[in-house]
Amino acid sequence: MKRKKILKALICSALSFSLVTGGLQVQAAPAVQTPNYCTVTEVFDWGPSISKLIVNLGTRINQRDIDNQTFKVQVRRVLAEGSLTIAEAMAVQNPIVTLGSEARDGADLVGERQVTNVFVCDEKGNPASSGNFVTIEMSVSPTNNLAAALNFDLKTFLNDFVTPEYTITLNKNLGNLNKNNFVVSYRAGNIRPIVDEFTFGHYKLIDEPALQFGKTLGYAAYAPKNISGKVPLIVWLHGGGEGGQNTPSLPIMGNKATAFATDKIQNYFGGAYVLAPQCPTLWMEGLNGEWAGNAPAYANVLMALIKDYVKANPNIDQNRIYVGGDSNGGYMTLILVRDNPEFFAAGFPVCEGLADSLISEGDLQNIAKTPLWFVAAKTDTTLPPDTYSVPTVNRLRQIGAPVHFTFFDDVHDTSGLYKKDDGSAYEYPGHWSWIYVYNDEVKENNLKLFEWLSQQRR
Repeated sequence: MKRKKILKALICSALSFSLVTGGLQVQAAPAVQTPNYCTVTEVFDWGPSISKLIVNLGTRINQRDIDNQTFKVQVRRVLAEGSLTIAEAMAVQNPIVTLGSEARDGADLVGERQVTNVFVCDEKGNPASSGNFVTIEMSVSPTNNLAAALNFDLKTFLNDFVTPEYTITLNKNLGNLNKNNFVVSYRAGNIRPIVDEFTFGHYKLIDEPALQFGKTLGYAAYAPKNISGKVPLIVWLHGGGEGGQNTPSLPIMGNKATAFATDKIQNYFGGAYVLAPQCPTLWMEGLNGEWAGNAPAYANVLMALIKDYVKANPNIDQNRIYVGGDSNGGYMTLILVRDNPEFFAAGFPVCEGLADSLISEGDLQNIAKTPLWFVAAKTDTTLPPDTYSVPTVNRLRQIGAPVHFTFFDDVHDTSGLYKKDDGSAYEYPGHWSWIYVYNDEVKENNLKLFEWLSQQRR
């Protein structure tokens, strides 16, 4: 199977390493214009959306002078040059495609954002009774394309970040600001809650050229705070859409892998390191750029990254290294535990993509040496569980392997915030069972996935 066929299937729904940073050129910082705005990008169940703007008005105002109707917010989402969107692929004959109240103008999505709350704040967004800054909160949802921070490019079959161009105007006069000539369109920065607590880099092998397929892996890494003694490492392997070479934040932002750094999950472990490597293409790609079957090209360099990261962080407990991944990353999770049966304390493959037919009896015996917790949903049509998780779990159970399996009926919103037209919970594609993992909703009887994971030791 060629690489593009794999991608089309997925769309449906210091030690022996170095950091590659490129040449560093020192330049004078550009002057910051005032007024200006800063975007706030948060990661939700469906991925990253811009939920707020922190606006520097350049003049002092009071909270009593503003309300939710004070500002009008318009945005143009500028895509990477050459990107092909799903809408464009479906309507290539139409230069403007109407999407609800939004319109596609050439390659860019434009429209007005719905303001839900406005308050005076300091430059970091903390509420204040008066000041020069305001926070504008805006509506987000799984179907709000204007808010989305990513675009899935049908040319590369990878996600990429969009460039948002916001324009903030006044619906009424505000202090000494006149609604007829007040316009804010200068973007001064972007705040990414939780994401900004990670570090990002690139990994390149130096002294083992035989393992250098793909040359460089990006990565996102989180170091826990205020720890005493040794703590675990969670390795998370992204899905097909989060690959790439210049965007190492994608493995944690493409979907809500930022959750591993939240107190909710960190508290299970008393703190845990998190490493989210990024594959330049697909984890299931072979040496010839084709489908790898059960012999992926990146497995060796990936393990080298993990081992060197452990060596570089002596507070990691080498008896508590866990590996998990979704879809394409679930595939690589099983490959890693198969090929390194004494290394990981446990694994959690989610909607995994290693077909059971590719797992020999010898492979099964190796996989069985690592405790595993599988997660999938019955409505997954991208990687049907009857071909992947279900038969593998059954075979592992037949030989007495330590395996758990949470098999959801479907994937739907559990927050109560997002609903379908009939009032029932919004339903996501069945392939997206990773949502339950990030929200700590995977359990068997009274045992939760991360509680179980924290108990596993090599």
